[in-house]
Amino acid sequence: MEGEFTGKEVYEQTFCPKEYLNMYLSFGSGDGTVFAIVLDKLHKAFAKDGIRGDTLIDIGSGPTIHQLLSACESFKEIIVSDFLEQNREVMKKWLKKDPETFDWAPVLKYVCQLEGDREKWMEKEEKLRKTIKQVLKCDVTWANPFDPIEVHPADCVLSTYCIEAASKDLPTYHSAMKNVGSLVKPGGHLILVVALEETYYMVGPNKFSSLYLAPEMVRDVLKGAGFDVVSSEVFLHDVPLAISDIKASLFIVAQKPNEI
Repeated sequence: MEGEFTGKEVYEQTFCPKEYLNMYLSFGSGDGTVFAIVLDKLHKAFAKDGIRGDTLIDIGSGPTIHQLLSACESFKEIIVSDFLEQNREVMKKWLKKDPETFDWAPVLKYVCQLEGDREKWMEKEEKLRKTIKQVLKCDVTWANPFDPIEVHPADCVLSTYCIEAASKDLPTYHSAMKNVGSLVKPGGHLILVVALEETYYMVGPNKFSSLYLAPEMVRDVLKGAGFDVVSSEVFLHDVPLAISDIKASLFIVAQKPNEI
């Protein structure tokens, strides 16, 4: 989408968290949507594959918490982050139990069902609130995405549908991946959910760009950023063109080698 890249100012002026949540995060009971597939894969990564540690950093959290529901069982603290102030404000309001925030109950119940007890969803919600220790501004195009704040490298960095939306071209994507990768400690993991073959997505009436990526491109960029790919899986989408031209998503787990 060269020439049509959505810059930071456009995001600041036009991205509406409420419209994003209503368009992409509606969740029926036990539905088999892509959204549920992402929750299933995150549950497997943390609960079954044993990715755990002291700290997890979520890059580009947006106004959402769903991606962290399994992680809060495996990490002592979580740092959430987003470029947009309006998204960070939504997160802070949820942390303060603002009654006007999005209803996450169906999602909480779904993840708790994966974990074996659907009725513990309110306990899960409180556990996540207690596990989130910081809400930070981030910019993946910066060498230190949290500049001027210095954050210690984490055991795991998670990012869902973020870096490709912030990258105008492949060199920028490669640079951003190195920046995000610098936040992972040696031996730690980087987990990504990446939009494939997508050039745009809508939020309300506003169109936002996304960098066109194929799975091998993402794997090559991760290797170039110094990571070993542990596993990767593609799952297809059926999204109306009025919302996005995404064809599939890539769930990929990579690991930074231990220092010799």
